[in-house]
Amino acid sequence: MSKAIVVLSGGQDSATCLALAKSKHEHVEAIIFEYGQRHAVEIDCAVELCEKWGVPFNIINVGALKQVSTSALLNTKDDVGKEHPLKPGLPASFVPARNAIFLTLAHARAQSIGADTIYTGVCQTDYSGYPDCRQQFIYNLTLTLNAGYESNIDIVTPLMNVTKAETFRMADGLGVLGDIVEHTHTCYEGDRTQKHLWGYGCGECPACKLREKGWLEYSDSVARA
Repeated sequence: MSKAIVVLSGGQDSATCLALAKSKHEHVEAIIFEYGQRHAVEIDCAVELCEKWGVPFNIINVGALKQVSTSALLNTKDDVGKEHPLKPGLPASFVPARNAIFLTLAHARAQSIGADTIYTGVCQTDYSGYPDCRQQFIYNLTLTLNAGYESNIDIVTPLMNVTKAETFRMADGLGVLGDIVEHTHTCYEGDRTQKHLWGYGCGECPACKLREKGWLEYSDSVARA
């Protein structure tokens, strides 16, 4: 049986990866991380989507990230739109070691259930500049984990080189565009009170701006088709 693990944040990208994984594998599980993020509502969205799509999931608490990492996503007082205080050139929302920890734990779960593939929605096209969202990082981490644990588990990044508009188009092709808009969360502020054509969010934070831009580009391409 073909088995896959999806690192599911509850956002647009990882949810699209979940839909893609379901179309390719016989058994798919989601792994959801609670790490003290200010937009913890994304966890509720991830669970809601898993239940709607019939996907088994585990919620893993890695709250220790708040003790060792500095990020505007780990508190409510810092401006997520500013520069990171310790990482010049990176946004304040960057969480050091987050993706390494998430993927390492997902790799452990994959070993436990005999899965050969891990999906993650990282992207180096339309993104916030996080260095651990680049292909080089994923490639090197995959080599390290497989060497360390004598395994052959592939970490795949279907969205690595596509835009947010193309991600919306992919969701449409998979028949889940409505669910992506309604049941995912991207906004760093955790705002689920304001509804837009592209989904819920404050509309002002960097994550909302990226999602809105992608939706407008996608909608424009559909209108011109």
